Amino acid sequence: MKINDIKELSIQINLNGLSFCILNRTTNTIEFLKTIPFEQKLTPIDVLNELKAELSSNTVFSGDFNSVIVIHQNELATLVPKNLYDAEHKVDYLKFNSKILRNDFITEDEIAINNSVNVYVPYVNINNYIFETFGEFVYKHSSSILIDSILQDSKTSEDSVVYINVNTDTIELIVVENNKLQLFNVFNYYSKEDFIYYVLFVFEQLKLNAETTHIQLSGNIIIGDDLYVILYTYVRDVTFIERAYDFVIAAEIDKRYSHQHFLILNSF
Repeated sequence: MKINDIKELSIQINLNGLSFCILNRTTNTIEFLKTIPFEQKLTPIDVLNELKAELSSNTVFSGDFNSVIVIHQNELATLVPKNLYDAEHKVDYLKFNSKILRNDFITEDEIAINNSVNVYVPYVNINNYIFETFGEFVYKHSSSILIDSILQDSKTSEDSVVYINVNTDTIELIVVENNKLQLFNVFNYYSKEDFIYYVLFVFEQLKLNAETTHIQLSGNIIIGDDLYVILYTYVRDVTFIERAYDFVIAAEIDKRYSHQHFLILNSF
């Protein structure tokens, strides 16, 4: 790798794990992709310690990066139509959907493609450390990236399409119809039964047909695992999300399960 290559670093923060991705813009190649799952859900302080350990011990992070993005992935977020949004009421938007603390810092992402504002709580200790380590950087909520990526890629269709991004103990569920966002929600699950309950609940609420409605999957799910098996038991049209990226993935990186990295790959 040339010393003056233009490189971008993306870091995905979750209390259940960390993901890292490096895009070399000069060669237009994803040259590094790594996920570190935790054995149990950690506190933001413990996640910061894990992040420090990885960044300091892996030489791939020792070079200079032209840009850095941090993705905050948690359930502390809610969407507000832009024409109804008032920055003075951030707490009010969020407190009805999420359990927040009095001293939580609340911020927002604008999602231009559907004229909405995503109000959320980032991990401030992570942001402070990233700024100390890399200087200026960009941060977003995971759902902002998911919604924008899906709407950018969704093909014009009158039929509803359900997108499920699976995490260790949460799912982000998006429904799109006619290129318009019909629903976005985050559900906590503790078993496969919880998982399918929330999926079927959404189908029931939106009057979707479990035999014909198409589901696209991303995140921590593969054919044959418990979640996939129970999902396919009740819903027939299930595929893994695919996207043609404008970069290539290095040969040494396993591309068979690229849907598992959909979020971080779409952060660039």
